[in-house]
Amino acid sequence: MSAPRVTAVAVGSVAQRAGLRIGDELLAINGHVPKDVIEYQQLIDEPELSLDVGRDGIVVELDVLKRAGEPLGAQVDSALFDRVRTCDNHCEFCFIYQLPPGLRPSLYVKDDDYRLSFLYGNFTTLTRFTEADLERVVTERLSPLNVSIHATDPDVRATMLRNRRGATSLRWLRALLDHGIEVHGQVVVCPGINDGAVLEDTLAGVTDEYPELASVCVVPLGVSRHTSEPRLRPHTPAEAVAVVEAVHQWQGINLRVLGHRLAFAADEYYLLAGIDFPAAEAYEGFPMHEDGVGMVATLRQEFMGQAQDVTGTRAGFFAWVDGAPAAGYRAPRVNSGERAAKNARVASGGTLVGLRPGGNAPVGVITGKYGAEVLAPLVASTGRGDARVVPVENHFFGGTTAVAGLLVGSDIARTLESEPEGHRYLLPDVCLSQGMFLDGSRPADLPRPVEVVPTDGVALRKALDG
Repeated sequence: MSAPRVTAVAVGSVAQRAGLRIGDELLAINGHVPKDVIEYQQLIDEPELSLDVGRDGIVVELDVLKRAGEPLGAQVDSALFDRVRTCDNHCEFCFIYQLPPGLRPSLYVKDDDYRLSFLYGNFTTLTRFTEADLERVVTERLSPLNVSIHATDPDVRATMLRNRRGATSLRWLRALLDHGIEVHGQVVVCPGINDGAVLEDTLAGVTDEYPELASVCVVPLGVSRHTSEPRLRPHTPAEAVAVVEAVHQWQGINLRVLGHRLAFAADEYYLLAGIDFPAAEAYEGFPMHEDGVGMVATLRQEFMGQAQDVTGTRAGFFAWVDGAPAAGYRAPRVNSGERAAKNARVASGGTLVGLRPGGNAPVGVITGKYGAEVLAPLVASTGRGDARVVPVENHFFGGTTAVAGLLVGSDIARTLESEPEGHRYLLPDVCLSQGMFLDGSRPADLPRPVEVVPTDGVALRKALDG
């Protein structure tokens, strides 16, 4: 177990007045050793604090007096101070198993920790959940949580998780719902395994057994070229159509029975099936926006000026391991391009990496295959003949990987090498963490200067207009 390390102290804050410094280790707070940032936040909420601080090999005691609820003004380096609860399942569709070798070690961490579900939107299967965990979640109201369901048939679920406890661990889902915890479910659909009749049974099962669920997102498996699983294969367009139709059918049933749609298909299914996206209001407030459900609808609204506020930044598959705020993905984020050169802010609201071409230069919007299908008509609607979408094929992961969040520097560099110089190139910040791509390269390594722009329609429209 490691102590939380202070990474920032706000100017004029209680922490600064008390003498807390960047690099200090918080060994104990009022005699308690916090296990995670959740407990840390609860402890520092007290008006009187006695801090045991590790500094330069010695222990320093600091006394803090503040108003109840007044922020301490110190940020710490991580969300968990004890061990991450790793996943003991062996799902053949797990994307962690499909990563190429040589990436940052943190990317290979396969967690099944309910605390990371609460903080970052990670999904837990509950196979390692305990009575003590339930007591803490209920007592501290750690809500919402995200739970991987995949199938309500016990045998199918155990087979998919390759864990016999997968047949019984949904009892914890029932317990969470019984105690009023908000839970969002996920079904990763694998062709020939839990689609077709099994998916129908699962959608019926969540309606019958877990009607209190806030939402259920139905998403396609991702298949990397690095997978070694013989059964894994991408959906065919016909299979995608069948999934969307099944979800729509059960939405109608749930509207009548529960008063809301409950289940939603991921945007990828509509793109693969060639089916028009539902209206924005059909997503009922976008409860699973960060899981790729309704992102296209919100992007369109934001881009066309039809949304008053940005829906939110997608948490992303690897959002918690590098560069994530310790307080969770709901906390304010530092822009992904924070390490860019000084004076790099531009009128578009993005971050510039490299020497910016003139404001009247042609613009290229960098994105993945799926993003190109969505963005092309939006960019065309601006009437700018010199603005275009620059799709990047994902050779690094290969397979079905086509989302912007998994673009890497090597693939973007390969694409930009054939693009003209002197143009403005807009890069979505969702493919960066701490200013770094998943392959370890940085925007400064690209052959053309890029502007890192927040991944939402408002920022994109502003960048194009600027």
